[in-house]
Amino acid sequence: MRFDKLYLAGIASVLPEVVETEWAVKEGLLDPDVREASGILSVAVAGDVPAPDMAAAAAAAAVRRSGRAPGEFAALLHSSAHFQGPDGWSAQHYVLRKALDVPIPALEVRQGCLGMLASLELAAHRLVADPSRPAVLLTAADNFGTPMVDRWRASGLFLLADGAAAAVVASDGGFARVLAAGSLSNPEMEEFNRGGEVLFPPPVTVGRPLNLEARRQFWRDQWAQGVLPPMGNLGELVSAVAERTLDEAGVGMDRIRRVVHIGFSRGPLEDTFLEPLGIGADRGVWEFTRRTGHAGAADPVSGLEYLLDTGQVAAGDHVMLIGAAPGAEVTCAVLEITGPHAGR
Repeated sequence: MRFDKLYLAGIASVLPEVVETEWAVKEGLLDPDVREASGILSVAVAGDVPAPDMAAAAAAAAVRRSGRAPGEFAALLHSSAHFQGPDGWSAQHYVLRKALDVPIPALEVRQGCLGMLASLELAAHRLVADPSRPAVLLTAADNFGTPMVDRWRASGLFLLADGAAAAVVASDGGFARVLAAGSLSNPEMEEFNRGGEVLFPPPVTVGRPLNLEARRQFWRDQWAQGVLPPMGNLGELVSAVAERTLDEAGVGMDRIRRVVHIGFSRGPLEDTFLEPLGIGADRGVWEFTRRTGHAGAADPVSGLEYLLDTGQVAAGDHVMLIGAAPGAEVTCAVLEITGPHAGR
């Protein structure tokens, strides 16, 4: 979908100190061959810092940089991929109280690693439907350092990192104009992400940790027995939604200076994003994500902030934000940097 008046007015991220993957190998937490193949040098680890507190810190910085007053916000959309706090509790209202403390709707967007990009689309619709308030606050945060996740072995696609990000989406101006954004899904692929897991009782409620790699192995074993896995390819979704969004934005891929992708390991990154987009790692943010790991839904905003803070994109440049999540679904946004970013 093309937008005429949609902007990023302020962004911020909170990434804790990193832990070297070489240390994880020495401690027996990560296989050395996996480390070598992944290309990941370090992973951000938050210790016992609650994810909602990281989200609130990022939100406060993004709001301050945007120059918007709390009364200008129409809603807050909070995203996460892992548990945020007590069961039955509302992390999004905690972040709202800490960041804005105004009586507006606060919603949780459960879209996995696509949380912030999906929220960008939702924010655009909200601002069009009700122009009385010109801003929506997006937040995302995760701390995967719980007994229910092994950040080093949970997936063969990435190493899980902790962190948070926030963005102020506005209809009345900002440092970047959102030219277009959109999503594309292949729901047949949901079975691939489910593997052999039962739906009830939910595995986590009976103490079974998250193990995405075991679900992938389930389909490898099924295939070896002659049972075909669900058909679908994330790279095809990436290529299709990127082409459509670029067309809506009126921008060719040759005009995209940098692509902000999620923090996959090197092989999956090339297969899922770089090759389908026809770009090399130097046009992405590999030099950033290989030092942070995959911080869930926060990746697109933290990657964009990295490019801005290091001066690798500036006014007049076009940037693509793109990510994927189980489902399977891919979301893409095309931005034009229009002015200076109030960075750190």
